[in-house]
Amino acid sequence: MHAVPSPPAPPSRQRSRGQIDLHVGPATANGPTRLKDLAESGPSRLRFPREAGTMEGILVNNAGGIACGDAFSVSARLDPGAALVLTTVAAEKVYRSDGPVSHVHNRLDLGAGARLAWLPQETILFDRARLRRNFEADLAGDAGLLIAEIVAFGRVARGETLQEALFEDVWRVRRGGRLVYADTVRLEGRVSDLLARSAIGGGARAMGTILDVSPGAEGRIEEARACLEAANPGVTEAAASAWNGHLALRFLGPEVGALRGLAARFLTAYRGVPMPRVWQT
Repeated sequence: MHAVPSPPAPPSRQRSRGQIDLHVGPATANGPTRLKDLAESGPSRLRFPREAGTMEGILVNNAGGIACGDAFSVSARLDPGAALVLTTVAAEKVYRSDGPVSHVHNRLDLGAGARLAWLPQETILFDRARLRRNFEADLAGDAGLLIAEIVAFGRVARGETLQEALFEDVWRVRRGGRLVYADTVRLEGRVSDLLARSAIGGGARAMGTILDVSPGAEGRIEEARACLEAANPGVTEAAASAWNGHLALRFLGPEVGALRGLAARFLTAYRGVPMPRVWQT
């Protein structure tokens, strides 16, 4: 009697593993920020346009998106006095998965007096996307960090909905080693149905968060509300609050275009400088 051979194991997928490790510092005590070290791996790249002003880095994913267990990470270290803007060349797309969860891990370390604006373009989740994202930042006592993140739940113009998906977004910010901001968003299952609930999204198809953890941010609450009121035509719900030394804004909208536009107008007024050029193309 012959044994029945076992079926062959399914082939393992070759997944994307992208990593950026960046170190910047001022050329002199009061000089312009300069690149000290940069390591790139997999499909991840970081490019620096030759422009005057604050150093601006543009993150590029040559894989064309994230799917099925891909893993990407960005680590940035700013020496005391350094100033940097980080953005992305385009919206990041998270495609459907048949099970594996993709991971994105971003970590920032800011020295004394360092300033960083984290301004990626929106993340677009497709139906059956599965993504866990972590954002960690460690700040010196007088360092300044501004974060803006936008997420689109499907492409409204194409009638897409998220009937099955996983999105988990974890933020942890520490100043001087002490936790000063913690936030976790987790949506799993029929995400479009969850967002339709008034207690969760009220029918929203896009959301955004802007967080300013810079010295004096809490005291800018009335200025922020004035900027928000001037920038908002009323399509997107938005509100600002301040506590524990920082300023936070939340956005919910029926589609990502209007929400993105509002966030860009607010940030331009609040920062006093234009958005990165890639946002305008």
